[in-house]
Amino acid sequence: MLYIEHLTKTFGEKKAVDDLSLHIAPGEIYGFIGHNGAGKTTTLKSVVGIQQFDSGRITIGGHSIQDDPTACKKMLAYIPDNPDLYEFMTGIQYLNFIADIFGVEESARQERIRKYADLFELTTDLAQPVAAYSHGMKQKLAIISAWLHEPKLILMDEPFVGLDPKAAHILKGMMREVCDAGGAIFFSTHVLEVAEKLCDKVAIIKGGKLIRSGTMEEVKGDDSLEEVFLELEGESC
Repeated sequence: MLYIEHLTKTFGEKKAVDDLSLHIAPGEIYGFIGHNGAGKTTTLKSVVGIQQFDSGRITIGGHSIQDDPTACKKMLAYIPDNPDLYEFMTGIQYLNFIADIFGVEESARQERIRKYADLFELTTDLAQPVAAYSHGMKQKLAIISAWLHEPKLILMDEPFVGLDPKAAHILKGMMREVCDAGGAIFFSTHVLEVAEKLCDKVAIIKGGKLIRSGTMEEVKGDDSLEEVFLELEGESC
């Protein structure tokens, strides 16, 4: 599904991502763990084509994000850590706008909007301008918009920040449904307890370098993910 091969990105003299290689297969929820500034967001932005990188190759469903970005973007959805939505629109206008971009048919979009808006208890707020939404409501709207075109790959940067416990539970269920249907999820998080319970595989990045990756069992062994992460964070690169 997603191949990241020898990805390198520098900002000035700093290597934000240093020769990173990962493979996210269909059916996998893949967690991306690291401290602030470790290179997680730079990696995600590179994958979705909004951040140029210096060297390496990224392919999604066999298409290169550099050579065929449109084909890649049709297959994916991206939720940044701080949803930057068009606040002059109402919630329903924003969802229809996203559905138009991805060519979602009218009947399908209405069914999906109704389904996910009801799940997140946002239906009655869709007539309100996005500017009036709280951070959590904006996050819910961004999640709904990401699911509208049924992407094969969903990338999320700290998706649980700002969500109440019920919404977080709903999102975890939606993520598993995507993977059970043959899609894949690649997301960063600081909530290690969630990652440990939810993820099939996990990668830990430090100073732009991949320091451990694999199945949850391979990475953490008999310890907790938090214990392993703190131990690795304490080691020198």
